[in-house]
Amino acid sequence: MQENKSIYKKLLTIVAPIAVQYFMYSLVSASDAFMLGFLDQDSLSASSLAGQVWFVSNLFNMAFVSGLTVLAAQYWGKGDKRTTEEVLAITMRYSLLVGLLFTLAALFIPRQLMMIFTSDKVLIAEGAKYLRVVSPSYLMLGFSQVYFSMMKVCDRAKLSSVVCSVSVVLNIIMNGLFIFGVGFFPKMGIIGAALATVLSRVFEVVMVVIAVFKGKCLPLSVKLMLKNGSKELHRDYWRYTVPLLLNQLGWGGGVTMYSVIMGRLGSDAVAANAIASIVRSMIASLCWGIAAGVGIIIGGMLGRNETQEAKKAGGKFVRLSIWIGVVSGLVILAVTPLLMSFITLNEKANYYMKFMMFMAAYYIIGNSLNSTIIGGIFPAGGDTRFGMICDIVTLWCVVVPMGAIAAFVLKLPVLAVAFILTLDEFVKIPAVYKHYVKYKWVKNITR
Repeated sequence: MQENKSIYKKLLTIVAPIAVQYFMYSLVSASDAFMLGFLDQDSLSASSLAGQVWFVSNLFNMAFVSGLTVLAAQYWGKGDKRTTEEVLAITMRYSLLVGLLFTLAALFIPRQLMMIFTSDKVLIAEGAKYLRVVSPSYLMLGFSQVYFSMMKVCDRAKLSSVVCSVSVVLNIIMNGLFIFGVGFFPKMGIIGAALATVLSRVFEVVMVVIAVFKGKCLPLSVKLMLKNGSKELHRDYWRYTVPLLLNQLGWGGGVTMYSVIMGRLGSDAVAANAIASIVRSMIASLCWGIAAGVGIIIGGMLGRNETQEAKKAGGKFVRLSIWIGVVSGLVILAVTPLLMSFITLNEKANYYMKFMMFMAAYYIIGNSLNSTIIGGIFPAGGDTRFGMICDIVTLWCVVVPMGAIAAFVLKLPVLAVAFILTLDEFVKIPAVYKHYVKYKWVKNITR
């Protein structure tokens, strides 16, 4: 019993700051949507679709920082600070490169990016305005996300959470000022939401740099970032990161296809789906926080060769994730009536939103379980390939084709299409659990 309390307490100290950070980021999307929703439905829909560009760029960031966590958690647990610093430099190199590419794309070809998600000319035009202004944030996000991840590994999760939380509060305040033109600020609408995002990212970068100079986190070696350093470590990084990257792109691409499919079912479907997705993401923050915390804890155990303790901890975390999913689903159901009375949508969009929220409530249960196992437990021991295969097959061979056929061939109602697009988490549960009990993830991968 005492052992259970100890492991849950350790999880809480890591998970709470991470979950707060994820929640705060999702709160920005929520504030964008809700505030723009007060202006008009087109602004809400355009910002939601333009946000898919950030979503795709963040898939790369998540893969890079997950690769960092896989290696750095075990080397940090082992006490090898020098190698941990080199893992940071390797990760930063690729994160900044991808961030720069997305910044340039959003700046110079925003209309073409919007045309991927919708054929509505109004939404394309509004979304392009948003992307041009928000474009610098992709590069800055690449920098701050890598450091936030390293802070968690190095027992500075609270610091990353504080910086992120203050940044989000500033973002929300600036959203109100710039979108509606409060006081002497001009009314900028959707462009104001983009500008607020950029300024909040500037704040994050400045605070991270200050934290590094004050010795609150590992320094970034520019020399190591520009050179390969240890070839063995570089190979190890890509060995574990490539499956994670393919997993993120496969999963994220599938989720993006959901938006592409819904984006062609009309503005009402887009608006309702935007609200339901934002709420689901906000509630799922705890699930993602648990996955990240579980990966760090089990990774540290395996780096210290505590294999039996890691297996026991894994079982406890799996059971906890199910309960977290059930409670999260109940929370979604509880907030639905409040949203129905608060959000201003037309009658059809409101009808869609009510049922999409119900779908989000049961979806979150499967998401909680799979996030903990695929996103936390498996990568902790270097088992990154199974999640890649599982997610890609489930989405691209089952759910996305079924959703596309339902929408464009069978011409099924919007809610029937939405239901099909929420099946992915449950389709893969049997395969995930079967792989989990093989315990191939119980492995020390340090050299």
